[in-house]
Amino acid sequence: MPESLLIYGSYGYTGELIVQRAMELGLRPILAGRSAEKVSQQAARHGLEHRAFALERPEDVAGGLAGCKAVIHCAGPFSRTAKAMAAGCMKAGTHYLDITGEIEVFEAMAALGREAEAAGVMLMPGTGFDVVPSDCLAAHMKSRLPGAQTLLLAFHSAGRTSHGTALTMAENIHKGGMIRKGGALTSVPGAYRIREIDFGDAHRVAMTIPWGDVSTAFYSTGIPNIEVYMAAPLGLRLASSASRYIGGLLGSAPVQQFIQGRIPAGGPSPEERARGYCLLWAEATDAAGTSVRARLKTPEGYTLTAMTAVGIAQKVLAGNFKTGFQTPGMAYGKDLILEFGNCVRTDE
Repeated sequence: MPESLLIYGSYGYTGELIVQRAMELGLRPILAGRSAEKVSQQAARHGLEHRAFALERPEDVAGGLAGCKAVIHCAGPFSRTAKAMAAGCMKAGTHYLDITGEIEVFEAMAALGREAEAAGVMLMPGTGFDVVPSDCLAAHMKSRLPGAQTLLLAFHSAGRTSHGTALTMAENIHKGGMIRKGGALTSVPGAYRIREIDFGDAHRVAMTIPWGDVSTAFYSTGIPNIEVYMAAPLGLRLASSASRYIGGLLGSAPVQQFIQGRIPAGGPSPEERARGYCLLWAEATDAAGTSVRARLKTPEGYTLTAMTAVGIAQKVLAGNFKTGFQTPGMAYGKDLILEFGNCVRTDE
């Protein structure tokens, strides 16, 4: 099987970081995206091969992936692009990796698991900050408390978001929240629960959000009740709560146009990423009320995304993969995150 890695959406903010990381590790990825002009300019800067193709038809995608063992799909919002890329991957025999955090994408990829297994390819959405560290932390909690019935995960990110991340957040601001209850995905209002969490450096107020682990942690651990929290300032908590009452307005075309038009381009500078970090917290509880807790500190989210996405791609290129739908923890175990620079996990 060919050993080539293709990075689709390579000229976006996170895509470029992933390209740079791949080259630092000695890889020569093929760059790709919808815009022939943008991808050719990027390829010329790096001296790499490039391809341009859209994601409308699986046949076109499969053609664009020809000769590639794996793709890191970076072109979001993934709710619009993931299914077409996955369909093309299964036609081309190419392993699928992406950097999404969108619950609906994880669920869609899980539904394609048997088809992917029959095609001999792995579908692994969420190979970045969404959801490698939190998925590994969830698997760790399951190993510490095998009978856990409830899992709480939380994170605090000391850094700002990219244009693409902010765009996805804006597009979903009106949809409220999501938790896992009794094994089922359950819609809840925005900022459904608010609590104070000890992240190690400080106690921070956090709110529930529809993070990818509401989907993936269930597949990784089998724990039926899952909530994910994000440390959030008062203004964001109030805005999320307001979505309960004005969700329709926030999702309307004029308001979406207004919000999205004010999202700045680009993302954190190299200096900002170097200063940044992320803190994660987890608590698992069984039916008897026994609880265990753990924390995890990682590099800044975009830096970590480049590390983990390329690191997982290297494993795939070396033949280390499982076919069908996989989460990072399912395929590579709870300690995968500890393979990446300066990630430290502590148990309580």
